[in-house]
Amino acid sequence: MAQIEREAMEYDVVIVGAGPAGLSAAIRLKQLDADLSVVVLEKGSEVGAHILSGAVLDPCGLDALIPDWRDKGAPLNVPVREDNFYMLGEAGQIRIPNWPMPPLMNNHGNYIVSMGNVCRWMAEQAEALGVEIFPGMSCSELVYGEKGEVKGVVAGVFGLEPDGSYGENTEPGMELHGKYVFLSEGVRGSLSKEVIARYDLQKGKEPQKFGIGMKEIWEISPEKHREGTVTHTMGWPLGSNAGGGSFIYHLDNNQVYVGFVVHLNYRNPHLYPYMEFQRFKHHPMVAELLKGGKRVAYGARAISEGGYQSMPKMVAPGVALLGCSVGMVNVPRIKGNHNAMLSGKAAAEAAYDAISAGRASDELTAYEKAVREGPIGRDLKKVRNVKPIWSKYGLVASLVGGGLDMWTNTLGFSFFGTMGHGKTDAAATEEASKHKPIDYPKPDGTLSFDRLTNVSFSMTNHEESQPPHLRLKDASVPIKVNLPKYAEPAQRYCPAGVYEVVSEEGKDPRFVINFQNCVHCKTCDIKDPSQNINWVTPQGGDGPNYPNM
Repeated sequence: MAQIEREAMEYDVVIVGAGPAGLSAAIRLKQLDADLSVVVLEKGSEVGAHILSGAVLDPCGLDALIPDWRDKGAPLNVPVREDNFYMLGEAGQIRIPNWPMPPLMNNHGNYIVSMGNVCRWMAEQAEALGVEIFPGMSCSELVYGEKGEVKGVVAGVFGLEPDGSYGENTEPGMELHGKYVFLSEGVRGSLSKEVIARYDLQKGKEPQKFGIGMKEIWEISPEKHREGTVTHTMGWPLGSNAGGGSFIYHLDNNQVYVGFVVHLNYRNPHLYPYMEFQRFKHHPMVAELLKGGKRVAYGARAISEGGYQSMPKMVAPGVALLGCSVGMVNVPRIKGNHNAMLSGKAAAEAAYDAISAGRASDELTAYEKAVREGPIGRDLKKVRNVKPIWSKYGLVASLVGGGLDMWTNTLGFSFFGTMGHGKTDAAATEEASKHKPIDYPKPDGTLSFDRLTNVSFSMTNHEESQPPHLRLKDASVPIKVNLPKYAEPAQRYCPAGVYEVVSEEGKDPRFVINFQNCVHCKTCDIKDPSQNINWVTPQGGDGPNYPNM
């Protein structure tokens, strides 16, 4: 193939992803030096279109970045007023009192927010400082320099032929070069994955662990709405099948965020995370809340859950990983946005110092030190054993042992040291013959919905003539390996119905990829037991269009 010629633009810092980490980095760079040239590239059709989070926001990240955020109209309008925690059985629930929980679990001073709207507001602050933000610009490739350093990215490739080749109508995109490139793509970003592999950044660390988070926005009856109420549940319907739980957050305007998280280290390939979520809404406590209401939005996103011991090395020549590209979620608190913001701020400060000293394209070791030894590291170190205790010993042990460990860690020590996670989530999947299929109730269309109906509420759209952005390393694996061995779990772990096995009389079964449905959650890239699926970016602007997730 002939060499593709592209225009190149030069910046001081190129940032991939307009989430809380990337926007924080952009804002901080301009606060430090208004003359720095900073660009943010966002694959969503607008800032916030691909942002999905719970979310109860700890404002400490915003406090550090923009101390006068209240005066500037940040959309943190619903302070947490009540914090509830329940253990569910099929027909009832037991409330777990708040008093035995470590202080770090207290939501006092936090806010129920739409992170999509918070990011839209942050983008306005960044642009007011002179940051260039380009939505609808997927970054499909990294550009490497002569010494193997990351020099920039390729963005804005449109109109590829269905086979992935360049045709006469293809727009080849541009190269954007920076003295430093920040990857803030969120969980399991395709460029971050490449950097971690190329520079062996996971060496000496535990494997990253993940969950799949699914969320609906409901408008409920005003008499049932309790603005500022935060509820978390564990137990039913997952039981011993998988770790995870739910969240129910009452924001303003009679709206409620209803979400469900399933840890992706589950063993039974027959498990169907989306249907566990739908079944959860039929619990008497939840059904009573939602009865008479209507679902107005749906989405899904993978969550990084490995925590302190799973964070890869964050820097390589010319590049730094930010936020969920590293994995900075505090699992028991179900919070990571504050750490994402703090990571962006720390990366910006390290890059500013380096550029001021005349450096470029080296490793920003000061950034990594700031993360591991600063507030992010302290936040994650205290809770580092909760996830492995849960994974190895179950829910009750995690409540007792994890709670004890969090208490002792506030005093500076741990009975458990630092526990390991063991297997990847893909390797945790066992053969289907070792497990019974699970019989899920059919969605009723009122409280629970089939996947494709719900996906329509994510406003997802992909240009159908482009090559699928879900790439199989070996096209024969789904039918020859995954189907007989694992009952092809892609049919179930995908929360958007992208994958199906089609069986027609007299013909061999076929594996079909409906990439148009994809909500960019990355679960397939994580959970496929054969690690045969590679998620790459579709063309810019495609994917979900979340309004206020």
